[in-house]
Amino acid sequence: MGSYSFFEEYNQEVTDSLKNNFSEILKGIGEDVKREGVLKTPERAAKAMQFLTSGHCQDPAEILRSAMFAESYHDMVIIKDIELYSLCEHHMLPFFGKAHIAYIPNGHIVGLSKIPRVVDVFARRLQVQERLTHDILECINDTLKPTGVAVVIEAAHMCMMMRGVQKQNSVTTTSGFRGQFEKIETRNEFLKLISSDLA
Repeated sequence: MGSYSFFEEYNQEVTDSLKNNFSEILKGIGEDVKREGVLKTPERAAKAMQFLTSGHCQDPAEILRSAMFAESYHDMVIIKDIELYSLCEHHMLPFFGKAHIAYIPNGHIVGLSKIPRVVDVFARRLQVQERLTHDILECINDTLKPTGVAVVIEAAHMCMMMRGVQKQNSVTTTSGFRGQFEKIETRNEFLKLISSDLA
């Protein structure tokens, strides 16, 4: 037996309620809920939905505050290619891609792992990409109070790829800038750095 174990805790009352709802959905689309392949699907879907929307129960600002350090660094800090997975609130289908985030410290820096965690918290909610971009931007800006923040998100949307217009190769890009990044030269430096591979 291996030493690896993975544990997720779910609210049993919520799980049972969602399980019943997913069972009704399966019946509604003509599935046989007694069929072996989907016998446990309602419970799996109930747990998956709780995980994928768990960001509603988390405070992203507190995540940042838990690892803020006084530091006199005043140049750009960039974390790029942060993977993100979210659910579109219109069709509850996934959209996924990458976030590129930069900030210019103003007396405080933050632990590098906290920025991707903030992305996860906001992504694990029913979202639209535009609001996701804004949420991340404002959280960092309001909590760290840097001299500038920049957020760019590039994502593919399954609601465009699997249904509707069915365009498999389209990518949506959204961006937001505050403070120093509203200056064209600072913004261009950021955009150049996230689009290049540094040796």
